[in-house]
Amino acid sequence: MIPDEQLKQVIKGFVSEEALANAGELAAREKIPLYESIVKMDLMSDRHLGGLVAEFLTIPFVQLSEVAIPKDVLDIVPEAVARKQAVIVFNKNADGLHVAMADPDAIEIIEFIKKKAGLPVVIYFATQRDIENAIALYAKDIRAIFDEIIKENVGKMQGSGSAPGTDLPIIKIVDTIVSYAYQNKASDIHLEPQIKGSVVRFRIDGVLHDVITIPLEMHPQIASRIKILSKLRIDEQQAAQDGKFQFSTSREKLDVRVSVVPVTGGEKIVMRLLSERSRQFSLESLGFSAENLEKTKVAYAKPYGMILSTGPTGSGKTTTMYAILKILNQRGVNISTIEDPVEYEMEGVNQIQVNPKANLTFASGLRSILRQDPNIILVGEIRDEETADIAVGAAMTGHLVLSTVHANDAASAIPRLLDMGVEPYLLASTINVIIAQRLVRKIHAPCQVSEEIPADAIIRLVGADAYTKAFGDKKTAFTYRGKGCNLDYGIGYEGRVGIYEILVINDELREAIISKKDAETLKKIAIKSGMITMMEDALVKVAAGVTTLDELMRATEE
Repeated sequence: MIPDEQLKQVIKGFVSEEALANAGELAAREKIPLYESIVKMDLMSDRHLGGLVAEFLTIPFVQLSEVAIPKDVLDIVPEAVARKQAVIVFNKNADGLHVAMADPDAIEIIEFIKKKAGLPVVIYFATQRDIENAIALYAKDIRAIFDEIIKENVGKMQGSGSAPGTDLPIIKIVDTIVSYAYQNKASDIHLEPQIKGSVVRFRIDGVLHDVITIPLEMHPQIASRIKILSKLRIDEQQAAQDGKFQFSTSREKLDVRVSVVPVTGGEKIVMRLLSERSRQFSLESLGFSAENLEKTKVAYAKPYGMILSTGPTGSGKTTTMYAILKILNQRGVNISTIEDPVEYEMEGVNQIQVNPKANLTFASGLRSILRQDPNIILVGEIRDEETADIAVGAAMTGHLVLSTVHANDAASAIPRLLDMGVEPYLLASTINVIIAQRLVRKIHAPCQVSEEIPADAIIRLVGADAYTKAFGDKKTAFTYRGKGCNLDYGIGYEGRVGIYEILVINDELREAIISKKDAETLKKIAIKSGMITMMEDALVKVAAGVTTLDELMRATEE
């Protein structure tokens, strides 16, 4: 990695002096490189910054996440060396070995690879994060790992007198499950006791995948191990329990939230992995178009009013609110949140966890926050009249309030709040913007292929207006899909991105809200005023090869 002083020259003009100073303070405080703190603060994306560094070093840049790396090529450099030296061999052709490095000045490792392979080496710059993600490709298949563990230890376990959840093989099994899920960027791990065994499933990009089936007799001990880690009662098996623990990986300490519920076959366990490194908190990386980004910036630049995010469960509403909060998180303002649960801890933000047992609800917590002299307030969700009234009142009295509400689209959020008993004139006066969203899976770039679809076929699905905005007057549209490969489990997708509609409240909409117009009327006014619908935003992403037509239909029909 280049020295900090050179890095400052590389990003000059891309990052303000004030932001760079803040990044320097974070780097010094957390003892991390300046590069890492710039990415962590979302001042620049890892990819954008990596490209600038490569240009400065005058060597080619490679994004390993978009390259299909053959296993025999990867194995030219042993995993231990690759991990220690931050180097990946990703291609082999007539020019020699193509090698990605985080430190292209590491001459010794270059000479080592040349001698080992007996071939010339072509050097590329890749970011540390990208290389660390690529190192996961060395991992053995989880089935092979578990076959080894079970073969070696199942006999020992049956005859051991150890306390539940403390046997070495059980510890190794739980560690392997969490590690493998983390390496594969899973958001959740499901352990489900069934007749034929305990099924381990990972949720990757919103879809559950069966990974392995473990002998059923191991399930109680695995459950006990997870309960011990989460500080839950191991003698309680007939009631639901919630807990959390930290799991150390080679890159970070991973927060794991645990839910245990009794089912007919035993106890089902779901673990949610909350990774700081895999979080995307910049609005650009979440999928905001330039036009939608500008509308959102205008809304959060105001010192008061409400910013609402709407959509079904799992559509990324909270992540969007955190992305805005991260931008607003400056030393000169006081930010407080009331959440259920607090999913991500943010330095400099006062976060309160809802606790009904202690009578700490969204409403009571929000009242307490208002006595704490806040500038900005995040309410995890507006779900009842009392919370809605207090939130709207706070927005009226000089606070910027961010929150989420369940609604199908942006316009439907207004009748939803009216149904909660909020006065129409208060809503019209306080809402700055409403962001409606869904998540769609992204096409896996290394196996992307194109296909032609007649315009009429797409118009029947999405309408003529949306088609024209995405493809113009073309009679045949080029769309894309992933054909599937060994890097994406053969499904053709990797990662997710948001599709959005941003409803900005203007004078005409205010009058319509006060007159209690229905959601359909409000939507028509918003479109006439320039709102890009979610369907239109999604279709532009289809045309750009970001996602597929199938994903568009799946997300917008939910």
